[in-house]
Amino acid sequence: MYDIITFGSATHDMFLKSKEFKVVAQKRFITRSGLCMSLGSKIPVQDLEYATGGGGTNTAASFAYQGFKVAYCGKVGNDSSGQAIIDEMKKLGASTELIVVDKKKKTNCSVILSVPGTERTILVFRDCSEKLRIKDIPWKKVKNTKWMYICPLSGELVKIFLPLIKFAKKNKIKVALNPGNTQFELPKKNWETVLKSIDVLILNQEEAAMLTGAKFENESGIFKKLSEMSKSIIVMTKGPAGLVVSDGKFKYSAGILKEKVMVDRTGAGDAFGSGFLSGFIRKSGDIPYAIQFGSANATGCIEKFGAKNGILKKGDSIYQRGKLKITKSKI
Repeated sequence: MYDIITFGSATHDMFLKSKEFKVVAQKRFITRSGLCMSLGSKIPVQDLEYATGGGGTNTAASFAYQGFKVAYCGKVGNDSSGQAIIDEMKKLGASTELIVVDKKKKTNCSVILSVPGTERTILVFRDCSEKLRIKDIPWKKVKNTKWMYICPLSGELVKIFLPLIKFAKKNKIKVALNPGNTQFELPKKNWETVLKSIDVLILNQEEAAMLTGAKFENESGIFKKLSEMSKSIIVMTKGPAGLVVSDGKFKYSAGILKEKVMVDRTGAGDAFGSGFLSGFIRKSGDIPYAIQFGSANATGCIEKFGAKNGILKKGDSIYQRGKLKITKSKI
């Protein structure tokens, strides 16, 4: 019996940090800024790191570090990157028996280009991880879990989303959901089923506004609508402005913890979500404790390269980076 099974991507990441990467304001880019370097030149890199990533393995790492019996269910290639992911999962104490190895496809890879003191750009190669299909999932083994943690399911991987939700409901498995853009593109009628079937929903304010149809600035309207749509615990992150959590009756609002140094934000969302659920399970639904846990886990993550290096281990204090002020109010 597993405590948690995670579903999502698995990647092999390369982090490159260089002072020669330049941020240039340019309207042609979606973010209105571009990461630039000299064409035809050799660019010196000050730091190079390799790590495994992807929502499925990142969240599994948090749960494993906290002593939960956890497995990651996903697909990797029969290559060195895929083996690196399997080896790290084993090292962390997460089960690999639900990982499918595809001999024809390549493991997903990312190259993260970082500029000191600013944002980063991620080059993403998606292949094997998105090829996990319903027939690949060992359902008899998946049945033996208390929780599912479903991460963003990009591209064709979204095909397993609704079957997972239906399977969990049929087998009385609790679900924590942190959806991505591809999942939000599903028809509204599918989302009505999803929201009635999950236990914890984690999303950002933009996603919450899109899902409810409420205005981005109308926080009260967003939560009122979400409470009508779902009886789950709803977690809405607001970037630097903090987060708000609702249990259907009350809202819990908090700011953010200040990191000692900002190294890289890759995986911070996964660290928060898996940290929140870790605290929520450990303290039997104690929302303030879960908020503190998730925030501390995410803050530790951004202080180091890689999505797994700075997250909390069992026995670490969740207050080592300070204690959040959490306010409680009626919805």
